[in-house]
Order: sequence, then structure tokens, then C-alpha cells
Amino acid sequence: MRKSPIDHEKGGKNMAHKVRPEKVQVVDEIKDKVSKAKSVILTDYMGLNVEEITALRRELRANNVEYKVYKNTMAYRALEALEIKGLEESLKGPTAFALSYDDPVAPAKVLVKFAKSNNKFSVKAGMVEGMVVDQERINALSELPSRDELLAMLLRTMQGPVTGFVNVLAGNIRNLVGVLSAIQDKKSE
Repeated sequence: MRKSPIDHEKGGKNMAHKVRPEKVQVVDEIKDKVSKAKSVILTDYMGLNVEEITALRRELRANNVEYKVYKNTMAYRALEALEIKGLEESLKGPTAFALSYDDPVAPAKVLVKFAKSNNKFSVKAGMVEGMVVDQERINALSELPSRDELLAMLLRTMQGPVTGFVNVLAGNIRNLVGVLSAIQDKKSE
């Protein structure tokens, strides 16, 4: 009788089948991307045609969001290795990952807007800044201002006092010029 089990490199366990290197590579890729992402949103894209998927990918790319389809078993193994709990139920049926490495709100905005205009597409669940969130929270997140909008608000808030201070100083200088002009006029009479 021939021995077929091999030792698994990490756990030292005997396995009945050999894990293909390409599968290990995919699991490692998912782990890497998910661990680096500020937000990860899982979607169901069943029923979308090529044009619709292309339009969605274009919009996501314009917002610096990566959109990838992975096999659910590979995604499950990657999430399990990262010890992320709560997304298992979302890994059923066709699942695509929207990953944002910069703005945690960007994918929610694009995906929720797309889902509203396309009833064949749905947002399942996700993870934002390390916290697992459901569809309802992703919808709420899509209502928040983007990172750029928040920075613009902050800049306006910071500019307000500076602008006021400059106006006060300019007013005082205008008043001083007015007083000096009046004194000069009085002396010239």
C-alpha cells in the first residue's frame, strides 16, 4: 500500500491531499489585501452583464477601490487565517471583494449607489477599519462625507478664525489710515 498523505508545512498535520501552490498563493494574496485594506465590502454580483460589471469596475477604479472575485473557499481560508469572524455567511454564492486602501468610505458610497440603480446587485457585508459590519451599517457609511470632503470641511473651519483675524487687523489699519487722514486734513486747513 502506497502512502499518499503529506506533511502540511505549517501545522505538521498529515493531509489526505496535496494543497496546490496556486491555491496557497491565492489565499496569501487575499490575506495580504484584506490585512492592508481600510475597508473591505463583499458584494453579490449575480445577474449582472459584462457592461454593468465594467461600469461598476470603472467607477470603483476612479475612486481608488480594487474589485476582485475570489473563490469562496479561498476567501474563507484567508479570513480564517486572519481570525476575522462574522463574514462566513456572506461567503455563499457569487462574491466579489471591494477593497479600499485609502478611504474607508469610498467603496460604500460607490457600491450602495450602484445597488440602488441596479436591483440585480447587492451589498452583503464588510469590514471597516478592522470591524465587521453588516449591510445596514454599510448603507449608513455611504451617507458619510468622503475623506476629501471631511478634509475640505476641516480646512474651512481652520481658515475661519484666520480670515476673521486678518479682517480685524485690516479694519484697524483702515481706521488708523482714516484717523491720520482726518488729522492731516485738519492741519492743512
